[in-house]
Amino acid sequence: MRWPQRPLSFRLIRQWLSPIDSGQNVRMSTVDIEARWSMSMFSWILTDVDAGVHRDSGELHPSAELVLAGASNWSVHWKTLRGGLSDGVEVIELNNGSLSLSVLPTRGMGIWKGRFHELPLEWKSPVERPVHPHYVNLQDRGGLGWLHGFNELLCRCGIAFSGPPGVDGRESLTMHGRIANLPAHRLELRIDTDGAGSLELIGTVDECSMFGPRWRMTSTLRMVAGSNACEIIDELTNLGGQSAELSYLYHINIGRPFLEPCATYAVPCREIAPRDDRAAAGIDACYVYGAPVAGFAEQVYYHAPLGDSDGWSVAVLANADNNAAIAVHFHAKQLPSFTVWKNTVAEVDGYVTGLEPGVNFPNFRAFERQHGRLPLIKPGQTYRCELALEVADTSLAVRQMHERVKRLQGSTEPAIHRRPLARLSPAGER
Repeated sequence: MRWPQRPLSFRLIRQWLSPIDSGQNVRMSTVDIEARWSMSMFSWILTDVDAGVHRDSGELHPSAELVLAGASNWSVHWKTLRGGLSDGVEVIELNNGSLSLSVLPTRGMGIWKGRFHELPLEWKSPVERPVHPHYVNLQDRGGLGWLHGFNELLCRCGIAFSGPPGVDGRESLTMHGRIANLPAHRLELRIDTDGAGSLELIGTVDECSMFGPRWRMTSTLRMVAGSNACEIIDELTNLGGQSAELSYLYHINIGRPFLEPCATYAVPCREIAPRDDRAAAGIDACYVYGAPVAGFAEQVYYHAPLGDSDGWSVAVLANADNNAAIAVHFHAKQLPSFTVWKNTVAEVDGYVTGLEPGVNFPNFRAFERQHGRLPLIKPGQTYRCELALEVADTSLAVRQMHERVKRLQGSTEPAIHRRPLARLSPAGER
């Protein structure tokens, strides 16, 4: 797949026709719910708290009405897990015929895991199954309770704050914020039969508090039938009556078979700096991964990414043989801070790396405020974040990913800082 040299955007969705206006309903026997459509677009409401709608389980497959030219074996399944710490967690599996992703509406619309052809898209967290937010005490372990539920391929950090715990003024902040442990109150599934066809899942999650910020995240995940990629657009709206700081980061976590000894990452950038002394010790080999080591202390690197004329950048994680890779495409004007987290501990402890585009770096909120990386969003204003995940399982496809990185890097020589920088990390101030 060659990634477009322009911003990703969803096709304009046609105005809905109500069943009364159109005179048509489709009742899917597998899900016992009504579908509305206008021309090529079908829509199902799976959850709407305000309307009293919720569907615990169901599935959709190709039918006479639902034909996607790009794949004959697409499917959608949704269910609610029962038992253990997963009790009550909703899982929606979108399968476009080549790429499948399991989304967790109960956990902030995170992506639990996936598969592309024979390649698993996941990592082996010590937290083996999705954890319902009921069982995640964010204040636990001195504000590190977020880690009790951490096992997704993609989870969001924010919205009011992200980074390590601590006290900011009179406010006690927990690790990486609340959004990953908040459930969607509205969930809509759309299937578009136009062109190759596509699957779309739209979830709305509110992060609100009395005497605190009021945020709404509307997340759209779209997969074209038969493709090797998914697109994600998050719209973050300040529902409050005062301007509010935005702190937001995508924690994209990847394990085997992409992460392995001698695997590499690549991202076009103006500069790269270690977060702390521990990362500085590995700066000469920061782009290369090692074998699992029990007790390995994480290393984190901050990048200033380069984008094309439309603002799009990309980061690539490729295995040692360069025949399997994941690319994270992101809009660098919206997400100007890029972090790489290397956590090559023993397999049983979570051998994983994170490719993390963000509005800000995952430092303490007060530090990011001091350095001007927390945009102030006015009442009613919406901040838009766009990214995409692309998977390659051939040497040719991996080479094309790396060629895009090289094109974006161009003649710019990245500045590689051997010590933490005071403007990027608190460790640089020592």
